[in-house]
Amino acid sequence: MTIHGFWLLIVLNKQRSQLELHKSNFIRIVESNQGIMKSLCRAYYASVEDQKDVFQDIVLQLWRSFDAFRGESEIGTWIYRVSLNTILNKVRNDKRKIVSEALSSAESHLSNAMADDDTEILHVVLQSLKDVDKAVVILYLEGYKNKEIATILNITATNVSTRFNRIKAELKSRFKIHDHEIT
Repeated sequence: MTIHGFWLLIVLNKQRSQLELHKSNFIRIVESNQGIMKSLCRAYYASVEDQKDVFQDIVLQLWRSFDAFRGESEIGTWIYRVSLNTILNKVRNDKRKIVSEALSSAESHLSNAMADDDTEILHVVLQSLKDVDKAVVILYLEGYKNKEIATILNITATNVSTRFNRIKAELKSRFKIHDHEIT
């Protein structure tokens, strides 16, 4: 082996080990943030198969843009933003109609005992919201403050508050089941 071949082998081994470290960091980050990613998938797609497909699209997009993450925001914020943008692009590009129920239809299904618990009720209600409104509610439920939600969605904090108040008012007027009243 020549000295040039030896150095090439060392460089390739170093690159391979850096790639493995890069991959393991990526996998760890995705695993620790998959809850919010899956919540978004469930909010925008009713079908489990569609949820799996869009989750894979999100992971692929995160991998493609992983090197571009500059650390100017929290990693979770960046993941949420990439996830939401991936989903919204997929929704826009889908030629077929996304399975979602109108709120009036959701109410009738719920009254027929379709939803057995609060989680199912929440998913049905989320399906009835507009795309940005879903994002506002999901982020709120994940514990984000209005300013953080505004940053993630690239809207103003005032817009977030206004949207959230309108969502609550609409749901209060149209959605009352047993003890489930939106406060």
